Amino acid sequence: MIETDFLKHLDRLSLIINKRITSDYAGERITENVGRGLVFKDYVIYSPGDDFRSIDWRVFGRLNKLFTKRYEEERNLVVHVIIDYSGSMNFASGKTKKGEYAGMLALGFCYMAMRNNERFVLSTFSEKLEPFPPRKGKKQLVAILDYLNKKQPSGKSRFEESLTNYKKLVNTKSFVVIISDFLYPIEEISRVVGRFRQHELRLVQVLDPVEAELPLEGDFRLRDIESSEQMRTFISPFLRKHYLAGLNDHQARIKKICDEVKGRFFTFTTNVKIFDAFYQILQDTHGGHLG
Repeated sequence: MIETDFLKHLDRLSLIINKRITSDYAGERITENVGRGLVFKDYVIYSPGDDFRSIDWRVFGRLNKLFTKRYEEERNLVVHVIIDYSGSMNFASGKTKKGEYAGMLALGFCYMAMRNNERFVLSTFSEKLEPFPPRKGKKQLVAILDYLNKKQPSGKSRFEESLTNYKKLVNTKSFVVIISDFLYPIEEISRVVGRFRQHELRLVQVLDPVEAELPLEGDFRLRDIESSEQMRTFISPFLRKHYLAGLNDHQARIKKICDEVKGRFFTFTTNVKIFDAFYQILQDTHGGHLG
């Protein structure tokens, strides 16, 4: 359950970030006006009276001179946030289910779009794709929160089919965020990423700490949440080592696929504070610059 107070916390996050984000994103209509948009334009020498929040302290550290960053204003940016809501996202070994954590991350992206007066679309998929129409404003954000709270992750995932169908709905270059556990065959992930290569793409993996670390040993009966199939297995230190090596390799391959299309891949466990995760996504997305 995502509490309505979460939206108030997003207000606090916005004050921290304060639109001081650089990006490689080039929207469908970018003006030459200099403003406080998302797209970095150039540097100018700091003059008294300039907004000191725009000073790039990394440049100062290298050159011992004060430079401020200028930005281009954007128009008609559409932010697409797509969440995996299949049964596997209903798993939780602690307080927070993967689907709930994914939902809060998604709301964070939608909120930032709203703050920039841009349209945002949130969609979920499991056995079928369920998109929201793109709109602006806080009413849309509240409607999305209500939708996520009423909908529980369930069913088998049709990952590649859903994302292939979604691609048909994106007609202009956009900012696309896909949130999932990404426990799918790497070939499917590669094909999906390839279909979105012309967009600014972010993949965010959400895992439960048990999935990420497998801190178990002994005899267990495991149940597939999506298919309800059960399997009895003995988790030994050797099996755990083999599992973790496989997971690390899978994640490294996803990152490589994203790098090839100039996208970004992030992975978090549900015990990471949600605002720490979102802050890291924004910071890493924009080359480590938030100010």
